[in-house]
Amino acid sequence: MRKKRDPRIYTRLTHPLVRDSRDEPFRQAGWDEALSRAAAGLRAARGAFGLFSCARATNEMNYVAQKFARVVMGTNNVDSCNRTCHAPSVAGLSAAFGSGGGTSSYAEVEETDLVVMWGSNARFAHPIFFQHVLKGIRNGARMYAVDPRRTSTAEWAEGWLGLNVGTDIPMAHAIGREIIHAGLVNHAFVRRATSGFEQYERLVEPWTLSLAEKVTGVPASAIRELAHAYARAERAQLCWTLGITEHHNGTDNVRALINLSLLTGHVGRHGSGLQPLRGQNNVQGGGDMGAIPNRLPGFQDILDPDARTKFESAWDTVIEPHYGLNLTEMFEAMEEGTLKAVYCIGENPAQSEADSEQAVRRLRALDFLVVQDIFLTRTAELADVVLPATAGWAETEGTTTNSERRVQRVRAAVTPPGEAREDIDILRDLAARLGHEWRYADSEAVWNELRSLSPDHYGMTYARLEEEQGIQWPCPDPARLEPTYLHGRLWADDPAMRGRRAPFGLVRHDPPVDLTDETYPIRLTTGRRLDSYNTGVQSGGFASPLRRGEYVELCPEDAESYGVVVGEEVRVSSRRGSVLAPVWVDTALRPGLAFMTMHFPDDVDTNRLTIEANCPIAGTAEFKASAIRIDKLPVATVRS
Repeated sequence: MRKKRDPRIYTRLTHPLVRDSRDEPFRQAGWDEALSRAAAGLRAARGAFGLFSCARATNEMNYVAQKFARVVMGTNNVDSCNRTCHAPSVAGLSAAFGSGGGTSSYAEVEETDLVVMWGSNARFAHPIFFQHVLKGIRNGARMYAVDPRRTSTAEWAEGWLGLNVGTDIPMAHAIGREIIHAGLVNHAFVRRATSGFEQYERLVEPWTLSLAEKVTGVPASAIRELAHAYARAERAQLCWTLGITEHHNGTDNVRALINLSLLTGHVGRHGSGLQPLRGQNNVQGGGDMGAIPNRLPGFQDILDPDARTKFESAWDTVIEPHYGLNLTEMFEAMEEGTLKAVYCIGENPAQSEADSEQAVRRLRALDFLVVQDIFLTRTAELADVVLPATAGWAETEGTTTNSERRVQRVRAAVTPPGEAREDIDILRDLAARLGHEWRYADSEAVWNELRSLSPDHYGMTYARLEEEQGIQWPCPDPARLEPTYLHGRLWADDPAMRGRRAPFGLVRHDPPVDLTDETYPIRLTTGRRLDSYNTGVQSGGFASPLRRGEYVELCPEDAESYGVVVGEEVRVSSRRGSVLAPVWVDTALRPGLAFMTMHFPDDVDTNRLTIEANCPIAGTAEFKASAIRIDKLPVATVRS
């Protein structure tokens, strides 16, 4: 019988930790010693340094963190877990509209006529947003779900399109072709607001409904039904999550969906828009604050000399006039030996990166690693110096930005334990040891510096954020609120007011890199469950009536074919590694498709199986499409 494993409870960090050599264990240290050691290690690595910022910390922390990288360390090598999930959304939306945020508010989902959930089990992964979807359905909206699994979200849908993993572009192109052939294109919008329609029309022409059925596995009639429903709707919301972005061609997937909104005019109007659903409380804000390698705060391009001059004047520094390395490229640079030190704030890449054994090996190869966190994570266990920080959602003052671009105040509710300190205070003291005196009285002082440099945030004072209970960017005027949706300019009668046209994305089908074959015949896709959070560091130590630990989920037909039953432990192998996992049988899956999560890596390290095949534009790995095999163990055991 397989024994039930108690979840690992991660230790809350209350005092700084240092180690005198890589071979020795941590010892407790005072703040002065820990910061001096951190400063010495980072000073020695100037020119070969990278910073990982935190999508769960405040906007203010992310602003100061990216400033630390650019001013103190002289590099644009700064990124966050945005790279792991929604970087393709930012890249795709930016390419189309010049802005990387979702185009609509949550309230608009309640007032729309059609909702398309594409590659998104929002009921589990984004339950707050899904409450707005349910209100929309109660108000008369129709919903379609496009997902390889018949998820909990799909149970609420009028139609479920269960496509094969990695065939989103053929599906989107077939929908686009059907809209064109059925005469449902919004030609007035296409003429006034877009470019590249003729090339797009030629691109999608081969993708007939019958060809799409063969490639995607979805009946032609279902594809046609969705095409007509989306094009004929007065207002429609197209929503997606990691089922679209976590592919080696994630940015192309996003562009393919945006094309459908351009064809039909479902963008730039109240109730019609594009919603990339973010999974962490401030992953949108981290990018907005410049904690990415290609943008300064306020999503201002580093290659823009005027933007650089503004920040250089405010910060009394010189900003490198080129993009830095993103998270994926930083890990590759560790392998090459050109990135020698990392300052990791609130991230756990040792367990969250694809091909986790490779990620750990690369982190171990660093000359110096500083981790600033609230728990002693697997990544922190690899560090030379560990700095205890406050929890951004309960022990810190500041702001965060959610998926609908809404900036909201967060307040300290409890006192941090032991000697844990505010992230901003730690960054400020470390900067001082490296020759930069930053005098921020509090988080509001940081926010006001950001406001002075970011037109999109200028109108958001702390007082106004409290009064309005949150404000969506852009908000350039302290006396006015902008519409809740973006890109209304595209509907302006005056061409000068319309500005830059939105180009159609000319993207082509590119199947998953990790092909299935006789040796690895099962397609593994990964995702989230309602009861758990990311790598389980924060949620794994708490009981939940929904939690059953990690399983490899198979359809009934595959379980029968392999001769396995629920609870039986099997070996799951990919071309990169293998894990032992008990079986769960789920009727939401189809033959040849398996599902696992990353929530319990201390029990079953799913990311040993995933492939580091990265989107060349956004750097996001193909977590959603690995090839695996299932091996029955010699003596079957059943979980008790």
